[in-house]
Amino acid sequence: MQNAALYEISGTVVPGKRMGRKLGFPTANVQPDGSVPQARGVYAGRMDWGEGPRPCMVNIGAHPTLPEGPPTIEAHVPGSVPDLYGRHVRLRLEHYLRAERKFDSVDALREQLQKDVAQTMKLYGSEGRC
Repeated sequence: MQNAALYEISGTVVPGKRMGRKLGFPTANVQPDGSVPQARGVYAGRMDWGEGPRPCMVNIGAHPTLPEGPPTIEAHVPGSVPDLYGRHVRLRLEHYLRAERKFDSVDALREQLQKDVAQTMKLYGSEGRC
């Protein structure tokens, strides 16, 4: 059973800075087709690229710990994911996890991302397919 979405975003996966990959959390950087929610922060939800929805953690914001470039929409799907570059995806943001914030170090950011993923997987239980 799916929760009501706080926001839905559709768009194309585009190359990013690959910072998520370096931190151990590869992300799909989504170039939205339309408007984007103004509420920056981290969400738990589902991403679908045509193979059924998968739980994901999504960051919307300017990534203040590693500030380079404009705000982005980045989705991390735990587990094995095919190459999504150029594919159209749909994001359903169903749970607001926390506000965007600057961390004192990259290690502190990595630790928080681990907590965010754990919270996401707890919300979706066996749906994770990880």
